Amino acid sequence: MGSVTRTHIIRVGNSRGVRIPKIVLEQLDLGDEVEMAVQGNRLVIYSARRPREGWEEQFRAMHECGDDRTLVELPSSEWDAQEWEW
Repeated sequence: MGSVTRTHIIRVGNSRGVRIPKIVLEQLDLGDEVEMAVQGNRLVIYSARRPREGWEEQFRAMHECGDDRTLVELPSSEWDAQEWEW
């Protein structure tokens, strides 16, 4: 387990909240939206952002612009012709 910080649960309207120190937010690269999960007796908070979020749309746009073609054509080998199966 990493470093441990003790804090208080605070009142936020009818709910409760926990203040997360700025340095922790920066270390974890947490944005404005997070996901929470209960794992055993622990509350786990993690970024709602996904590392490859939006890639599908970007690949589609590249294809529409013709930017997804191979830059260098490699010569095929005998193995490619006889052994490779799609």
